[in-house]
Amino acid sequence: MNTIEKIIVKEKKILKLNNVLIREINESELMDVDQISYMMDSYIKSKGNSHLGPMVNYTFAEGDEKGQIRIKLKLITQLKNPINNIEKPYEFKSQVRVSNCLFARFTEKEENLQYAYSKLNLYAFEKDIKLKGDSYTVFVNKDEDNIVADVFMELQNGGQAIEGI
Repeated sequence: MNTIEKIIVKEKKILKLNNVLIREINESELMDVDQISYMMDSYIKSKGNSHLGPMVNYTFAEGDEKGQIRIKLKLITQLKNPINNIEKPYEFKSQVRVSNCLFARFTEKEENLQYAYSKLNLYAFEKDIKLKGDSYTVFVNKDEDNIVADVFMELQNGGQAIEGI
């Protein structure tokens, strides 16, 4: 029997990122996320900077003008130093702070990552916690077999609102 917990859940966690470069992924680009991540790396190097820590995926739902819900994705990375004169499609924020989150540490095969989201949603349901509906996934480590990912889900009535991230 495996004694290692694959998903550990905690409440009231804070995600804090400094010197953040953000790139929204369009629907037509979803299959090219790895290439866009590489291009983001190249952009950072061209600015004489380097990233600090792992890449973060920010996923959220947004309604369009027809009332249809679309899932959106933004790639986020912390930089060693701030960047001035950011060109589209990138944006820069000096700090992103998301407080009062449900948190899951996931350690398993990448294709099973959806279970971390499901466990957080189930945990929130059982504890009558209302979630905002977005998630921040921090890819902490990856080896041949498994990944370590931290998933943060913001509570609906909690924390500091992040406008326009």
